[in-house]
Amino acid sequence: MNGYAGPRITSIVGPTASGKTGRAVALARLVGGEIVSADSRQVYRGMDIGTGKDISEYGDIPCHLIDVADPGSGYNLCHFLRDSRAAIDGIVERGHVPVICGGSGLYVESLLGGIVMSAVPRNESLRAELADTPLERLADMLATMKRLHNHTDITDRERALRAIEIARWQQENPTPDPVALPATIVGVDISRDRRRENIALRLHRRLDEGMVDEVKTLLDSGVPAETLIGYGLEYRFITNYLLGVHTYDEMVSLLEIAICQFAKRQMTWFRGMERRGFTINWLSSELPVDEFAARAKELTGQGL
Repeated sequence: MNGYAGPRITSIVGPTASGKTGRAVALARLVGGEIVSADSRQVYRGMDIGTGKDISEYGDIPCHLIDVADPGSGYNLCHFLRDSRAAIDGIVERGHVPVICGGSGLYVESLLGGIVMSAVPRNESLRAELADTPLERLADMLATMKRLHNHTDITDRERALRAIEIARWQQENPTPDPVALPATIVGVDISRDRRRENIALRLHRRLDEGMVDEVKTLLDSGVPAETLIGYGLEYRFITNYLLGVHTYDEMVSLLEIAICQFAKRQMTWFRGMERRGFTINWLSSELPVDEFAARAKELTGQGL
């Protein structure tokens, strides 16, 4: 993607359960677009209900970077940047407009900010040095590092250690200054109360749709329990329920709380993006989907 010369990219962002997908699909229809998913868990095959892929919602709109890796394969930011840039190049070659949609702030910011990453090897000496460091302290360390790392998405020590490992490697192996992509970012502005209501309704709907059975199938297929727990949220709490750590009611209650906390962290990330120089054009989630898409189109200048 060196010297990107395609149409202006649009990115639809917002917290979980805010309705990003439907709005991105409506926008893609208006501008002749294809969607690139910026969701760190939707890349995994078989993790459908828990990640909210909602494939039927896309209809005839092509969507990229869903179901591109097997659970446990270690798909990470480096892979996402490689694959998303390739997807965008293909979209432009077909004469279409790239529409980025997702709630993984790290992925969106890194892609649009032009971050360049290389594969980073394990640093055993660093890991030994940090072996007894509490998770909270690891998160504080990440917050002080200059390079972009999403400590808000960290749910266990391994993720924290890996993020620090990458940051240290980048400090010691500087890359060329990033060149930001031409993009308009549109955020779904949803009230906290509506967000909580949507999260609760969606959680119970997904449970009714078989989310517990989905996790059980993944475990039965050989995906290690610790891998699923590492993916956090639905996969963490349902796996622990299946292992007997929680009762069903405890699992549902704890999971709903965790998703609400996650949504709050997502918003903290997006506000941080604004402080770091990104402009996010917030549009109310109360707007009808078609009106939201029309206003987003106006913001991008597509077709004007």
